[in-house]
Amino acid sequence: MENSVALRPAQSSDLQFLLQVYGSARADELALTNWTDKQKDQFVRMQFAAQRKFYEENYSGAEYLVILFEDQPAGRLYLHRREDEIRVMDIALQPEFRRKGIATFLFDQLFAEARRARKPVGIHVEIFNPALRLYEKLGFKKIADNGVYHFFQWFPESPAVAA
Repeated sequence: MENSVALRPAQSSDLQFLLQVYGSARADELALTNWTDKQKDQFVRMQFAAQRKFYEENYSGAEYLVILFEDQPAGRLYLHRREDEIRVMDIALQPEFRRKGIATFLFDQLFAEARRARKPVGIHVEIFNPALRLYEKLGFKKIADNGVYHFFQWFPESPAVAA
């Protein structure tokens, strides 16, 4: 996996790809609506723009990364390295790249960094996100329930379990 997965900074030329990744992460949720494809597209664009604005305003110094798998853009990883925590603002993979061990590999890298820095890794997860099971398997603990989101942290003393 080490030779197959890489990260690179997102560039303005990646905006359309990042929008597609965002849309794919919301696809199951949108499938429950009776909206037209045009309405779904407008909603995804609006929410993507709102999310970007929120991140830019609230996560100064954050890293916006494109996940590459075998040199192909596969997803996005947004990180904010705080003084007291490594915050995963967002991680999402295109459907064809899910369940290949990519996210587990990336979290293992973050956990190694967190151990060296003696910091927890934090992430907000929507309550209906199928990745909840993965986060729990990796050793994340639920710290707070914020309605539609749970806040999880992984602590350096937590043993990570291989997927």
